[in-house]
Amino acid sequence: MTSTIGSLQRQSALDPLDNRVLLCHALGVNRIALITQSERELTEEEAQRFAALVQRRLDGEPIAYIVGQREFFGLPFDVSSAVLIPRPDTELLVELTLERTPRNGRVLDMGTGSGAIAVSVAHTRQDADVTALDVSADALAVAQRNAANNNARVSFLQSDWYGALQGAAEADAFDVIASNPPYIASGDHHLSEGDLRFEPVGALTDHADGLSALRTIIAGAQPHLKPQGWLLMEHGYDQAQAVRELLKAAGYSEVQSWQDLAGIERVSGGKLPG
Repeated sequence: MTSTIGSLQRQSALDPLDNRVLLCHALGVNRIALITQSERELTEEEAQRFAALVQRRLDGEPIAYIVGQREFFGLPFDVSSAVLIPRPDTELLVELTLERTPRNGRVLDMGTGSGAIAVSVAHTRQDADVTALDVSADALAVAQRNAANNNARVSFLQSDWYGALQGAAEADAFDVIASNPPYIASGDHHLSEGDLRFEPVGALTDHADGLSALRTIIAGAQPHLKPQGWLLMEHGYDQAQAVRELLKAAGYSEVQSWQDLAGIERVSGGKLPG
């Protein structure tokens, strides 16, 4: 029995948006074509390809991994199982970074993953000198591809946090250091639920109390920040107060947290005194 594009849209067991995205991907068409070609019958090969994608989604695999792409900050980003899927919450960190980056300023994105933060900043502020680092060579390959695809000028380094920056000249210090590090505590039930089951565990959890990566970033940032430079970090929904206390203990000023669109304190940061 043959199926039309329209019938597959009406009869799917998936969420309508998921179904539409997978149907576009399976057929290599855009959303408009699904409407204008709604009565077109699928070939056997197309039907099998779509059915395989639907089964992957029913098995829980994230849509972004199935189609290999996710939009972030208005830009298309390639994603794979080597990197976290960029999420809208992290756009707040990009906005705060852009606001605090002076003309021709220098920005460091630590643990860049897909490159979402670094590429978004570099694409928006082409005057900025943006550096991104990650310990994973596979993640850096994805980030480099995203920088090229979005015409963003970013320097990439393979580094375990500040390792590759040791001995850098004072002139190479940054105006802003931004990071979305692993901050889910070991054993948190969220790691075995939803999309997180498929994402790289090392990019999600620090295998400790959820604050160890944030402590490392705060402890090592000052030699790499210019006077009055900003350190900005994304963190968990219940970690804002703890991160603010860590920043204050390290001597940062203007320490504060910012809420995401859901009203959750999602990013905390502070300024290095002049």
